[in-house]
Amino acid sequence: MKIQNKAMLITYADAMGQNLKDLRQVLQEEIGAAIGGVHLLPFFPSTGDRGFAPSDYTRVDAAFGDWSDVEALGEDYYLMFDFMINHISRESIMYQDFQQKHDESEYKDFFIRWEKFWEQAGPNRPTQADIDLIYKRKDKAPIQAITFADGQTEHLWNTFGEEQIDIDVNADIAKAFIKQTLTDMVQHGASLIRLDAFAYAIKKVDTNDFFIEPEIWDTLNEVREILAPLDAEILPEIHEHYSIPQKISEHDYFVYDFALPMTTLYTLYSGKTERLAKWLRMSPMKQFTTLDTHDGIGVVDARDVLTDEEIDYASNKLYEVGANVKKTYSSAAYNNLDIYQINSTYYSALGNDDAAYLLSRVFQVFAPGIPQIYYVGLLAGENDIDLLEETKEGRNINRHYYALDEIKAAVQRPVVAQLLRLLTWRNQSAAFDLAGSIEVDTPTATTITVKRQDYTGAVTAVLSADAAEKTFEIVENGAVVMTSADLFA
Repeated sequence: MKIQNKAMLITYADAMGQNLKDLRQVLQEEIGAAIGGVHLLPFFPSTGDRGFAPSDYTRVDAAFGDWSDVEALGEDYYLMFDFMINHISRESIMYQDFQQKHDESEYKDFFIRWEKFWEQAGPNRPTQADIDLIYKRKDKAPIQAITFADGQTEHLWNTFGEEQIDIDVNADIAKAFIKQTLTDMVQHGASLIRLDAFAYAIKKVDTNDFFIEPEIWDTLNEVREILAPLDAEILPEIHEHYSIPQKISEHDYFVYDFALPMTTLYTLYSGKTERLAKWLRMSPMKQFTTLDTHDGIGVVDARDVLTDEEIDYASNKLYEVGANVKKTYSSAAYNNLDIYQINSTYYSALGNDDAAYLLSRVFQVFAPGIPQIYYVGLLAGENDIDLLEETKEGRNINRHYYALDEIKAAVQRPVVAQLLRLLTWRNQSAAFDLAGSIEVDTPTATTITVKRQDYTGAVTAVLSADAAEKTFEIVENGAVVMTSADLFA
């Protein structure tokens, strides 16, 4: 099914029920027309990071089901799959064959061999300055030792966890793997491919090895050339300054709006609408909006949309008013740092306040682009402290496993019922045409009006909201669609 301008659910295969069959049942029986697409987080056999260390893209993890279950979802929803273009598991055929056969392996060029990489730079490289320059996700060189069957040892580039070994995307053997994998994904129902961690994929001497131009554009274009004949698109994933997604947008790719979550929190904490209004005016239409994902609430993404002082204010306020949120949950003790992301569900970040939470989703719906709703957010879920402490993984605070009876109870809550109603209306309204227009005004310091109109001018939806009072009214072609008072009706 082709991409549709309808809200997309982000979920794991085992997060809403135990498997893909349960997920489809939940969507059909409990969620209905509120969701038109599904971003199915990695469902392949994996050795870590809840699916993001895939070992085999040719199979569905048997615990979740099989390809027929994925394809059944694709009959009713447009689908997005993840492709980890930067890395693959140590348990993959590529790694295992290389480890056994060393330089006799057909995969000897598949990975980035650290010592060989630096040979091109001359003797005595890398220096400490070289290591310091690299944009790293750990406080040491991004390497991992590999000991071969012949007894020799060398190092491979390893940006993320120990199970995730970086791929040399410029090697012919890797290019063949990328093409085959992407082609297979589309054949199994994907209309959109999320390129996870793509900005780390290019490594180049004397750079920080992050979003390296112009080479990164060559890689993105190669992927697009594979998918274009298959009528599928890519969504490059990057958490960084908003100017980078804007640059990607200028190349006519879909992008993520990762600045919206913190900007919306700031708006609802402070009651001031100026920053949100400015950001909505700047945002492209060809994007997917988020308030929450399987990762934390992005901080770095909102830099210069908010000032440093405003980011600090919003971050501190989150710890102050958030429900069961502690600064330590976004620290090295829980495998995260809050200078990048803060670990919390969005509902708990707003103090489990139904009115504030519903308004946050109203802002998201009226923002340019297509809304993505994380499954915990769809059910207005609170922080899962038990799972957090059991795993000591900060992001698991927002990765609750819902049983079917929990979901049945959750959708009866007024805040969830109103959110589903809001999304259903948004999916059916022509006012949110991506070829249409948006006008934003701030009548006072605490109020905002947003007008969305389809490209013909026939359908107009207007939001009038007060961020301080947490109230709103939505009107479409003169008729009231929803108000904040409906939450308490």
